[in-house]
Amino acid sequence: MQVKDTYKTIKASSEGFFKDRGSKFIAWAFPVDNELQVQEHRAALRKKYHDARHHVYAFHIGNVQPIYRSSDDGEPANSSGPPILGQIRSFGLTNVLIVVIRYFGEPN
Repeated sequence: MQVKDTYKTIKASSEGFFKDRGSKFIAWAFPVDNELQVQEHRAALRKKYHDARHHVYAFHIGNVQPIYRSSDDGEPANSSGPPILGQIRSFGLTNVLIVVIRYFGEPN
């Protein structure tokens, strides 16, 4: 088996914003090298956006034996986390964490 020695990732963290049908979505992307960094970013976002209803996420780390996970965080099953992971994979990215924070209506 030949090991791929190059991969695509993101260089720096990034934030996005979207409003739809009374909901507000704040998206964050982070470069990560391990699950501890994933946990740290998620904890910081939970603290910053403590009043949000959902913190949906997905991450993919590594090439040879990748580690990946996703969570719908209370949204309907397989409606949020797995599609985010699917987008990470469709762009061929690794060492990346995506978190989407959802507010219903306007946050306080």
